[in-house]
Amino acid sequence: MKKYIYILSCILCLHVYADAQMGQDPKAKLILDDIKSNYDSYDAVQMNFTLTLELPEQAPEVQHGIAIQSGDKYKMELDDQAIYSDGTAVWVHLKGSNEVQINDIDMDDSAMMSPTDILKVYENGEYEYAITNTYKQNGVSISEIEFKPTDEDSEYSKMRLMVNGKNNDVKSFKIFSRDGSRYTLDIHEIVTDKVYPTDTFVFDASQYEDIYIEDLRID
Repeated sequence: MKKYIYILSCILCLHVYADAQMGQDPKAKLILDDIKSNYDSYDAVQMNFTLTLELPEQAPEVQHGIAIQSGDKYKMELDDQAIYSDGTAVWVHLKGSNEVQINDIDMDDSAMMSPTDILKVYENGEYEYAITNTYKQNGVSISEIEFKPTDEDSEYSKMRLMVNGKNNDVKSFKIFSRDGSRYTLDIHEIVTDKVYPTDTFVFDASQYEDIYIEDLRID
């Protein structure tokens, strides 16, 4: 569950890491600054994506998803689960078991990864990063930026961001876990500045018969 939340947060937040041996590549920083600038200019953004999970000794699992953010509100949805936040509370809906857990946003693990703050991670000086490859794909120039954690105890060994060289749109994001797992996000469509009703970001339990509700909010 937490890995799903982390990976989905990466879509909205461009949560990136780096390696002390790689150096802070100024060309990579220009690309990241441009991505962040574009992201900050949107009132709302929706990303339609495919998530491929490759676990050791298991067949790859492919899920389709949507991630939406509008201000401090967001919704992240995969085939088997969804996360909603209205900026105050967080609902984690486990579709297969027909249950939902509700937390105050400042008490929920996913809130620590929520969009506004995490987007700034690469700027804080604790990480380094570099363009490790550029190539053509279907006639389009692609820049590959690689990040690795300086923390040797990190669960993740590296991450790789693929960016369209023409407009600096993110094409894909791959996470390499130290246990041999691989998680690849392929972004198919980005929709910006669409207006979303407030209830988009609130889980409606009335739509699910006999759903189990675990409400952990503090009144």
